[in-house]
Amino acid sequence: MVDPFVTWAWCRDNVDSLTFADVRWHLDRKGYEGYASGHIPGAVFLDLDKDLAGHGAPTDGRHPLPTPEHFARALSKVGIDGSKPVIAYDSEGGIFAARLVWMLRTLGFEAAVLDGGLADVDVELETGWPTHGPAYFAPRPWPGDAIVSTQQVLAAAKDDATILIDARPTSRFEGDDDVDARAGHIPSAASVPCRDHVSESGHLKDDDELRATFARAGITAESPAPVVSYCGSGVTGCHNILVMQHLGLGTPKLYPGSFSAWAADERLPVEVGPSLR
Repeated sequence: MVDPFVTWAWCRDNVDSLTFADVRWHLDRKGYEGYASGHIPGAVFLDLDKDLAGHGAPTDGRHPLPTPEHFARALSKVGIDGSKPVIAYDSEGGIFAARLVWMLRTLGFEAAVLDGGLADVDVELETGWPTHGPAYFAPRPWPGDAIVSTQQVLAAAKDDATILIDARPTSRFEGDDDVDARAGHIPSAASVPCRDHVSESGHLKDDDELRATFARAGITAESPAPVVSYCGSGVTGCHNILVMQHLGLGTPKLYPGSFSAWAADERLPVEVGPSLR
């Protein structure tokens, strides 16, 4: 399987055998507006809210995983059948595109984030909404060994051998948060903000710098430990997983409901303040 992050130079050399997916998402505007104004020629658009997430109770989180059938329909409608590697990008250094890449790789398909996004693309961008031929992506169940439930996270929070990492900005981790039902973080978790992995240019930072970031959370190649990644709603937590794979640090499990699901259940404990790891 290709590395979770690939360069445009690599994509240019393999362009005829790839499918590009635009996964731009913003809190204040629709991602498809950016797609329509300019995207990689032939790229498809996938909506984070509609295509890459399902719907459920508050205790399922803001972006619960869609059913296998829902995800399969979303891919099929834009012409993705799994026969070509999918290269995904956004306008935020890949932290949202990582959701699609994680989903596909977890199901056994080739997928990667375009490191640097559109900034490195040296071909004329396409505008508007191109049409795509029909395709069939067969539904596959989400592997049970790739995800964890809220109850499993509760057990992990009490287990010193398991490391929980939180991909949200440090301020939200420490309690400055008006997004979720309660502010703070899951007890025992370490703050590993995924946005800090990306430079101002939108590229991943140097591998040694990234390894040092995870080492501060107790994660090293020399001392492997079970890791669970989460964020606000199970989206950017995927970026931490892909970066760990890129660095050869193993593959954490994802808590899809993440803190939005955790905070919605008043029975579950929440901590505020800095990481204690």
